[in-house]
Amino acid sequence: MAEKEQVLITEEGHEGKYVALRSLVDRSVVASGDEPEAVMEQARQKGCREPLIFYVPEHNISLVYFYAY
Repeated sequence: MAEKEQVLITEEGHEGKYVALRSLVDRSVVASGDEPEAVMEQARQKGCREPLIFYVPEHNISLVYFYAY
């Protein structure tokens, strides 16, 4: 069985930043920045109760961080 590649974001310009997606289903970027707390606050101000926050590294590696208050 072939594995299916999952890409969280396709937009460029988020390298080295924390990014907030609306959800795993709606992968719209709602906020990005240097500090996860600030990105969480921006996302919540835009109406996202439980955004998905993760860090986009500088090189082609994807890491997912779950952040809880």
